[in-house]
Amino acid sequence: MSDGVMIGFSDHPEMLRLDRANRHGLVAGATGTGKTVTLQILAQGLSDAGVPVFAADVKGDLCGIAAIGAPNEKMLARAATMKLTLHPAAAPVVFWDLFGEQGHPIRATVSEMGPLLISRMLELNDVQEGVLTVVFRAADDEGLLLLDLKDLQAALTFASDNASALGAKYGNVSPTTVATIQRKLLMLEDQGGAGLFGEPALQLSDLMRADGSGRGYVNILAANRLIASPRLYATFLLWLMSELFEELPEVGDSEKPRLAFFFDEAHLLFRDAPKPLLEKVEQVVRLIRSKGVGVYFVTQNPADIPETVLGQLGNRIQHALRAYTPAEQKGLRAAAQSFRENPAFDTAEAIQGLGVGEALVSVLDERGAPTVVQKTLICPPVSRLGPITPAERTAVMGQSPVRGLYDAAKDRESAFETLKARAVAAAEVAEAPPARRAAEPDDEPTRRAQPRARASNRQGMGEAFAKSLLRQAGSTIARELMRGLMGSLKKRR
Repeated sequence: MSDGVMIGFSDHPEMLRLDRANRHGLVAGATGTGKTVTLQILAQGLSDAGVPVFAADVKGDLCGIAAIGAPNEKMLARAATMKLTLHPAAAPVVFWDLFGEQGHPIRATVSEMGPLLISRMLELNDVQEGVLTVVFRAADDEGLLLLDLKDLQAALTFASDNASALGAKYGNVSPTTVATIQRKLLMLEDQGGAGLFGEPALQLSDLMRADGSGRGYVNILAANRLIASPRLYATFLLWLMSELFEELPEVGDSEKPRLAFFFDEAHLLFRDAPKPLLEKVEQVVRLIRSKGVGVYFVTQNPADIPETVLGQLGNRIQHALRAYTPAEQKGLRAAAQSFRENPAFDTAEAIQGLGVGEALVSVLDERGAPTVVQKTLICPPVSRLGPITPAERTAVMGQSPVRGLYDAAKDRESAFETLKARAVAAAEVAEAPPARRAAEPDDEPTRRAQPRARASNRQGMGEAFAKSLLRQAGSTIARELMRGLMGSLKKRR
């Protein structure tokens, strides 16, 4: 239907209305109950309606949406039950990957990410977050660009070497705390997180493209490796959602969303999150719908989502839940109570009895009210059910509308390069020969009469940073030389 996306069939077609798709949603259910297939048919249906989609491919099989489906007998029988005729088709897809391996790299600058989200990514405590905030503020006051991790590492080195001066202006800065932050940055680099920071930074307009036939592109983030670093995964998606909220203009309620954003493994966003971060997420979810963005959380249990956020999710698809422990039973009751009751069945019992590919569905009607919950057979996908091959992925990337825009990193002059240049200039001045005596006054009285300039005990951030950088560079060179010498000695033995 032109005004909605078909989810499945109960005693009638269950449709996600396009004009209510920006009111957010939830796809929940235990592992293996069909959440990924539901996400796939929602993404492709929205794409066919001209809505761009962003979704993370956590398990590696959502990428099948880029290939034409080959329905088997079981899928054809299901379609016949729903009186559907399947027309196999692929969706237009752009692949992304923070590590640049299975898609175009996605980058953000350190300044864009900001101290709050980087603190969350590094699992910093309140004191460490405060020190990181001071470093950002000092760099901003000096006009130093923080683009990538080497810029941030250099700024932290300055903060450690000039803790007293910074503390007098911005608040206490402990070198021990700075060292802890630096160690956590090294751990982030070891996890591959360094590739997230730098340029060219992602332009949001590149996530909101349509192909020549008017179908919205499905932007798939390869996350099967990224999910091994859950804080990095959750923080990146929260940053992206926040950027959409900050940059997009208000459009109010429209005929269809400008973008549908699917947040898989959503519990990772909220687990151990501090109160200020939860408040930020709640604010973004509540207000981003007026920017024309629908956010859909995908998780195992609705209890994974805080009540303040769960209450904002109007369209709900609940796959089967198993409830054996007291905690699971509590989650089951919460899931059942979140639906508008259907007198034909007990919702809690129905959730436990659902089969694979079945779900309880409640969506928003034309008035914006949730419909009575219905037992629903989920539609079979028309694109491939399962992953594509590496060769197929390469072929899709070869036709990508952003091919060549992000693939090569750029390293323009920023804090590290600027201060390195100052350090080199300072070293050259220090090594220059003294001025000739002829330039000085000849007579002794004149020389005595001239007051000697007093050296200032204060130094700007740039000068102090340059000295710190020289010391750091010297230590690095010495360390590399020692490694070389030790290597030579070992070889001779």
